[in-house]
Parts: sequence; structure tokens; C-alpha cells
Amino acid sequence: MPSASAFAGFRFPPEVIVLAVRWYLRFNLSYRDVEELLVERGVQVDHVTVFRWVQRFTPLLADAARFTRHAPGNRWFVDETYVKVNGIWRYVYRAVDQYGQVIDVLVSPRRDAAAARRFFQGALTTLKVTPREVVTDAAATYPGVLDDLVPSARHHVERHANNPIEADHSQLKQRLRPMRGLHTDRTAQTIITGHAFVQNLRRGHYELAADIAPVHRVAAAFTELARAI
Repeated sequence: MPSASAFAGFRFPPEVIVLAVRWYLRFNLSYRDVEELLVERGVQVDHVTVFRWVQRFTPLLADAARFTRHAPGNRWFVDETYVKVNGIWRYVYRAVDQYGQVIDVLVSPRRDAAAARRFFQGALTTLKVTPREVVTDAAATYPGVLDDLVPSARHHVERHANNPIEADHSQLKQRLRPMRGLHTDRTAQTIITGHAFVQNLRRGHYELAADIAPVHRVAAAFTELARAI
């Protein structure tokens, strides 16, 4: 017997749910903005429901796509940025490769060796790729962690060498700006991971909708992924 669809039991059809999730992750919209756009299209849905859809389906869509993801490059740029979660600053560990693919993200209450280790362990386990070079800032936590987890990689620390990831942070910050706050680390992790997923889709780092024009690529990919979950 085939497994039940992830959309089973939801009052709204998959097309509406996936559209709302895609709008929220792709554009600088709040949950209330998505609610208003749906109402204009004759769909009466509360913004709290949109929030629940985003939290429920973002991980499922990203997981369904993982087998079509391109292997990341062998040069990783790693850095942390900051977001407020329920009024408290949190660190967001992020990495991109030399081709602009977001490798992984991690929301952490602390900036220390334990957090850096969790970040690298997650990325290495998920992607099963070992970088040849890792570029970081001069934070003292990185050398020991990298020597332990990826001893074969060259650790490069140089002024301005990490510009690619620092520039990439600005796209995340722009996306988070219209939000009325992230309330838990878990919801922040889901949304920031979803942003990275859509960013990678737009940049062509998945074998999804590869023959579709870039402007339509995310919509086509989400439609295809909805059938898989």
C-alpha cells in the first residue's frame, strides 16, 4: 500500500499550501502578507495557518529534493551572522562553496567550539563531501574543530578572504527584515534552512526544473516536489 501523502488531513489542497510556502520562502513577505495575497485569490486562510504550513512542509520539501542536489565544491567559506529570536541574539553559522551553493546553516545560542563542531558535523554527515579548503575568519574556535573533523583540509584565514559568505549573509538579512520576529530557535532554523534551499534552487544547484527558465524554476521545482511528499 502506498504511503499517505503529507497533505492528507489538511483542509486546503496541496496546490494552495505549496504556493503559500513558496511565496513565504521566496519573497520578502510576512505571514500576513501571504494571507492577504491568498484572500485576493479567493482563498480564506489565517496567517497562523500559513505559519504552520511553512513549519510543517519546508523540511519535507527540502528533504525530498536532497537526492537531486549537486555535490558542493571543495572550497568552503564559513562565517557566522546574527539574528534575533524572541528578542535574544542568536548566532547563525553558514557556509557557501566557491560556486555560491549554500552548504548548510545552524542556529545556535552560543558562538563556541561546540557550536562550530555541530555545524561541521551536520554539513559533513549530510553532504558526505570533504572540502579541500575551508576559509574562515580568525575566530579561535575553528582551528581545533577543523583539525579534528577535516584534518586533510587547508584552513585559510586572511583578511577579506571570506567576503563571499559575508556578502551572502546580506540576502538572508534582507529576507528576515519583514518578519515580525522569530520566536523559537526551531522556527528560526526551519525558516533559515528554507531560505537556503530556495536560494540554491534559484542558483541552479539542484537537478530540478533544470530546463526551465530561471524565473520559473522555483515554482516548477515546488510543484514537482509536492508530488513526491
